[in-house]
Amino acid sequence: MAKHFHEIRDPIHVFIRLDSDERKVLDSRPFQRLRYIHQLGLTYLIYPGATHRRFEHSLGVMELAGKVYDIVTEPDNIAHESVRKIVPKHKEYEYRYWRRVLRMAALCHDLGHLPFSHGAEDLFPEAWDHERLTIEIVMSDELKPIWKEIKIQAEDVAKIAVGPKKYKDDAFDDWQAILSEIIVGDAFGVDRMDYLLRDSHHAGVAYGRFDHYRLIDTLRILPMEETDSVEPVLGVEEGGLHSAEALLMARYFMYTQLYFHPVRRIYDIHLKDFLKSWLPNGVFPTTVEDHLRITDNEVIASILETAGNAGTAGYKSAQSIMSRKHFRRIYQRNPEDIAKNPEAAIAIFNAACDQFSAENVRADRYRQKGGSPNFPVYTTDERIISSLAISEVLTRLPVIATDYVFVSPEIRGEAEKWLEQNREAIIEPKEGE
Repeated sequence: MAKHFHEIRDPIHVFIRLDSDERKVLDSRPFQRLRYIHQLGLTYLIYPGATHRRFEHSLGVMELAGKVYDIVTEPDNIAHESVRKIVPKHKEYEYRYWRRVLRMAALCHDLGHLPFSHGAEDLFPEAWDHERLTIEIVMSDELKPIWKEIKIQAEDVAKIAVGPKKYKDDAFDDWQAILSEIIVGDAFGVDRMDYLLRDSHHAGVAYGRFDHYRLIDTLRILPMEETDSVEPVLGVEEGGLHSAEALLMARYFMYTQLYFHPVRRIYDIHLKDFLKSWLPNGVFPTTVEDHLRITDNEVIASILETAGNAGTAGYKSAQSIMSRKHFRRIYQRNPEDIAKNPEAAIAIFNAACDQFSAENVRADRYRQKGGSPNFPVYTTDERIISSLAISEVLTRLPVIATDYVFVSPEIRGEAEKWLEQNREAIIEPKEGE
């Protein structure tokens, strides 16, 4: 007898469960492609265990999304009457429909990722990103027959998968906004929960761990009553606040210690340099069929071939990756330098390009958009308070920012000596700046 429910072993969630209808999406070509897309790009060149793929991450996001849905829609967990009006009646058809939509949106939220995930994100054509391509794939002829067969609307899956910031073709009602927040929310999105836990596990670091069991058990849909809007959002009971703080601290430490490791960042730059020479017009195609044909495997095969053929386009970048001849860091963001000149890293990069030529110098910069998210907290005395009003941890959490300047390994010693002798003069703001 064929099984109607299926279990998949997972190192983070132990078992991931789905039914035969949901498995039709898992077995589809767009989703199976994620087996060949590394979650963390070339990070495995620094952390050898970080070879996990978008495939298992997406399964984990689906598993967590279903758990959050079950918690926040449980009638006993709805404390505010305004929220009760938007949540479908427990276990009835609408309730079951949206649970499936949410799980399938979570499963498909990364279908539009390019080879090596975020490492190649800059190589979309103008006005494109992986969310837009995800929408195209979900709505494509490849998946529409499956949505029809399992009786859900492709448009609903696409909306919930990417959220209102990325889906511009239709407005979101309060319920749809909550469902998309479960996946991609800044505070409690299960996409973030899974990638922190999973990336930490596979990289062999502890920074990304937090008590996600306690956090999920205490999540609630609450109105943000201290703001001008009373639209419902995901919040947390006071008993789960420390777990929420731990999640956001885990994000901070994972970014500063893993995602922005300088060698990891320079490998991303070498990868992009190679891809610009390899791709037609230096950008990835955006048709669904062309997208589905390209995975990490095709890129790695081309890098290997190019690295063995001196003089071909992309040879230096391919050599930097395959022979570990990556550029070396000579400068990183420094508080004393920032106090003198907020654009110190740019000044050093420009000066290094003048001194050693632009082909021997690379720069990397990142600035976190916004600070700690503001979410409602349901207190033990049945009040709703802003997280930023009740948590000193969140108000003091540093903003993530990084600046690096790298140079070719052949000139590293010379460049370090040059920078040591000229740093103060370079970063000193020029008159009129």
